[in-house]
Amino acid sequence: MSSIYFIGIGGTAMASVAVALSHMGHAVTGSDTQLYPPMSTYLDEHNIRYFNGFSEGNPESSSPDFVVVGNAVSRGNPELEYALDNRMELVSMPDLVRRELIGRNTSIVVAGTHGKTTTTSIAAWLLEAGGLEPGFLVGGIPENFGMGCRPSGMTENGYFVTEGDEYDSAFFDKRSKFLLYRPDVAIVNNVEFDHADIFNSLDEIKRSFRLLVNLVPRSGLLLVNGDDPNSLEVASKAHCRVERFSLTHDADLSAADIAVGPEGTTFTLMRKGGALGRVFVPMFGNYNVMNVLAAAGAAMHAGVGFDAIVRGLASFRRPKRRMEVVGEFHGGITLMEDFAHHPTAIGVTLGAIASCYPARRIVACFEPRSNTTSRNIFQRELAECFDAASVVVLGKVNRPERYAPEERLDTERLCRELEAKGKRVFSAGVSGADYPEEIVRFLEGEARQDDVVVLLSNGSFGNLKELLTKSFQNKS
Repeated sequence: MSSIYFIGIGGTAMASVAVALSHMGHAVTGSDTQLYPPMSTYLDEHNIRYFNGFSEGNPESSSPDFVVVGNAVSRGNPELEYALDNRMELVSMPDLVRRELIGRNTSIVVAGTHGKTTTTSIAAWLLEAGGLEPGFLVGGIPENFGMGCRPSGMTENGYFVTEGDEYDSAFFDKRSKFLLYRPDVAIVNNVEFDHADIFNSLDEIKRSFRLLVNLVPRSGLLLVNGDDPNSLEVASKAHCRVERFSLTHDADLSAADIAVGPEGTTFTLMRKGGALGRVFVPMFGNYNVMNVLAAAGAAMHAGVGFDAIVRGLASFRRPKRRMEVVGEFHGGITLMEDFAHHPTAIGVTLGAIASCYPARRIVACFEPRSNTTSRNIFQRELAECFDAASVVVLGKVNRPERYAPEERLDTERLCRELEAKGKRVFSAGVSGADYPEEIVRFLEGEARQDDVVVLLSNGSFGNLKELLTKSFQNKS
């Protein structure tokens, strides 16, 4: 077994992989700045020793066999500089996953701009329901497993399901992470422009997805969203069998007679035009139906029977921060949290919430935090994705100093355009002080009985969830 040091151990995937490797018998330690729950708690619960802050003395005292460098770590980091000066072996997190966790297992890689975490979680749970004891790496914490990563339970010929991120791997390896996961089965959920900090165009993103498709062996399987032209385009020159999943019947996998109830969604699972039977999943929104179709296709390819798929879907629990209900408060106010931050994801998430809570007013709180939404790339799309909300709260743009004024998201313009659509809009962070407490005060006066307040961010939103929870509890 090896001694492994993680620079940037606090990231969701990094911490999850660190814990999994520790359970396999490796000696694991690492460091990060501003470690906070849930990942700091997760590391503590699994007795992973880590340093708060970066210092040359940390890797020196650990004497690791190799150093895992998180993709947020760049030159100038004192621990990275120490490792380079002392000729330590550096590996990226995805390369480590390929070497230590995927190995010779059948590798199922879930890729796409949206839906990766949920689809990976469903696929892993369906394999579990089929008795295959899969290993997995999910960019979140799947509620069914209570961990983000684990090794395969099979000693040989097992399965490993990986959330395949298109983001780059490390400062020394600018390939998309999913290119290191050696896919036997690949899922392409959808392809859109994102990650403007590393991709200059949609064409560049398509190129990465084409490379992924080109890695699937001729004996493998590519499952592709048949309703998304970009996905079909990148799949067009696959050397393996290709199956399309779609909401229409002209596909290898589809859903018929979709019915939405108070607890979730029921539909008939169709395969090559024939009905396999009715399934129920405790989730909402057609985008989640598509996630189910993709995951079910991967599970069936692995030999999981329909009865096990029915059981697995019915018992599936959403990953954290995917339409997660934080609490129900006095006056029937529901507080929810979701990871959605891309305009497409925001739109479908709010639409799903509206179908889940008909006749209830939606208050959407959005933080422009990602490297794409903090710029004006999606200026028009952001004005169009809040249609299901009656009230929109805009958080402050994350680190606006990175961009020239003409490149930044224009929140004043966005507010005007949303107000022109009849929305009640509140723009926070304008004065630069008292943020995000000003949002709490606004909602204390604005929130009505039976409102659904949803937080949309790929970050912590300044701990707004905790502040609102306390505020709504005090109103009870």
